[in-house]
Amino acid sequence: MSARTPANRAATEPGGRDHSTALCRRCGADLPAAVTEDAAADTSTPSPQQTYENAPDLRRELHQVLALGAERDGRRPRSATGPPTDGAVADRAWLLRRAALMDRMALNDPSPGPVGAAVRTAGQLVLYDRRHPHLVAGPHQPDATGRDFSHRGYVRQEYTAWTAAGRPGT
Repeated sequence: MSARTPANRAATEPGGRDHSTALCRRCGADLPAAVTEDAAADTSTPSPQQTYENAPDLRRELHQVLALGAERDGRRPRSATGPPTDGAVADRAWLLRRAALMDRMALNDPSPGPVGAAVRTAGQLVLYDRRHPHLVAGPHQPDATGRDFSHRGYVRQEYTAWTAAGRPGT
């Protein structure tokens, strides 16, 4: 019988899990243990509780995000009330609200489906903000929020800044 060493631990542990990796506390992804230790020490993004403490309830926000999406893709006419909005600002507001909604849903149900949706929508916001860096509202650019590869911390940073600014572009 061989000794359990780091080199053969994955083969001898039940389930074959490699213990040189750890589950990310934010998104549940398998990451190198050193990365999750660094991410846990990252305090540059607000906590979910701070970010969403004054957010609309999930059902109302879901309805509003779906309505914005319908206006965005032409399934529903845009509201004529209020001043005209810049298309890039409106698109970003929709992406941000959708990513924040998915993040909140994943916090309530951390199973793979909701977490995967939160990671995907956060990634879409990051891609948009890379192309439109002038729209970033928080203190950090998309790739500067620590080692949170899910980008959910970036969504929280931007949602916090967006709400502090009075929710422009909606």
